[in-house]
Amino acid sequence: MTMNPKCDFYFDKNEQWQKEIEKLRDIVLDCGLAEELKWGCPCYMYNDTNVVLIHVFKEYCAILFFKGALLNDPNGILVQQTENVQAARQMRFTNLKEIVKLEKTIKAYIYEAIEVEKAGLKVQLKKTNEFPMVEEFEVKLNKNKALKKAFESLTPGRQRAYLLHFSSAKQAKTREARVEKYIPQILEGRGIDD
Repeated sequence: MTMNPKCDFYFDKNEQWQKEIEKLRDIVLDCGLAEELKWGCPCYMYNDTNVVLIHVFKEYCAILFFKGALLNDPNGILVQQTENVQAARQMRFTNLKEIVKLEKTIKAYIYEAIEVEKAGLKVQLKKTNEFPMVEEFEVKLNKNKALKKAFESLTPGRQRAYLLHFSSAKQAKTREARVEKYIPQILEGRGIDD
């Protein structure tokens, strides 16, 4: 496959991980995926479905496998970013030598990710009602029918984002403040980051 000029800026702008992400780009493109720009990052697709994404962080650069939870990980190198990430897994790198050494392994994981797409496999996501709902929000929903209807009309992903945000606060006062802050957004049918 060929490089997409829309993605060139990503590889030209990052001085810290420049060599590493250029090598990752070569490896991924060598696996036959189409390169697109999504979420400001180079995203690699098979038949219009996202397979992997290259992105950088302060401490490392990474390949993100969108359905990484479905991949075999005999080398134990896939990382679940946080406990709430259900499908995606990262392969993290801190230097070019590491990437060069693991090139065959990286390609094997990418080819397996392509096979996952070909097979049409899906990650079984937890249902929204399986996420904890803080009492402060539950009380508001029970008192305000419009709020309850608006919340239930949100996409499952938007609902989960709110539930996770509210439940991540340790103190009741903070949870209450978060719920109050986002009630107008929920009533407008918007997600937490909209």
